[in-house]
Amino acid sequence: QVQLVESGGGLVQPGGSLRLSCLLSGVSRFIFSSYGMSWYRQAPGKERELVARITADSSNKDYVDSVKGRFTISRDNVKNTVYLQMNSLKPDDTAVYYCKACRYGQGTWGQGTQVTVSS
Repeated sequence: QVQLVESGGGLVQPGGSLRLSCLLSGVSRFIFSSYGMSWYRQAPGKERELVARITADSSNKDYVDSVKGRFTISRDNVKNTVYLQMNSLKPDDTAVYYCKACRYGQGTWGQGTQVTVSS
C-alpha cells in the first residue's frame, strides 16, 4: 500500500527554521525515483496552494514566489524521502503542509503536518 507520511512540523518563532520530511512507503527505491514530488500548504480559510515541487531526478525545482529564497525542496531517492527546508519563517507561512507524490498522472496525498509561526 502506497502511503505518504509527513513529519517535522511544529511551533516556531518568526525568523526561525523547520525541516519537513515526507516518506513514501510501500514502493521500492526504483519506483520512488520515478515520482514527481510536491509540497502544498493550506492556511485556515484559504485554498490549498502549491509551495514547491521537484522532478523525479531533481533536475528541476519550482517555488511559489512567496517562499523563493527562503524554502528549499530536495529529495533522497535512497531513503524514499522528500524534504522542505524552511528558513526565515513568517507568520504568513502558518498552515498545514501536505506532501504529494505524482506518477503517470496519479497523485497520492499525505495527511499533513501543522506549521505554526508565532511569537
